[in-house]
Amino acid sequence: MATPILRPIVFFGLLWLPLASQGQAPAPPAGAAAPAVAVAAQPAVDAVDAFSAALQAGDLSAAGRWLADDVLVLESGGAERSRAQYLQGHARHDAQFLKDAQVQPKQRTARASGDLAWVGSESEVHVSRDGKPLTLLATETMVLRRTADGWRIVHIHWSSRPRR
Repeated sequence: MATPILRPIVFFGLLWLPLASQGQAPAPPAGAAAPAVAVAAQPAVDAVDAFSAALQAGDLSAAGRWLADDVLVLESGGAERSRAQYLQGHARHDAQFLKDAQVQPKQRTARASGDLAWVGSESEVHVSRDGKPLTLLATETMVLRRTADGWRIVHIHWSSRPRR
């Protein structure tokens, strides 16, 4: 017979087994922290990372493949309301800015439910402006929708400010 301390561990383990075979872990016990990136959200995180890498490399064609046709990009008080509008406009500036930037990830949270996922990221971005080093504190939220072709970004919101 299990000791009183082992009973909750055994019970939790038995609850987890059926879900583990489905690729989903159960919610953590009350008071425990949820993982920053939920297992079900990892494919969406991979899509965000692929988009970001392509943008930083200046490969707008590859970056565009990760965007839904009707993506909404909000940045610096402006909005682009489609993949075409973003790629023909602000994407070039974003790629140029990121080309020489050093992006240092600090925190990421991601969740998925059904065919929707969101990925929130916090980073420090180290750049040079007018020959002087500048560090920006940056936040990014991306909402993705699962399609027949995989996860596609339907919304991006970027925000940053200089670190003091």
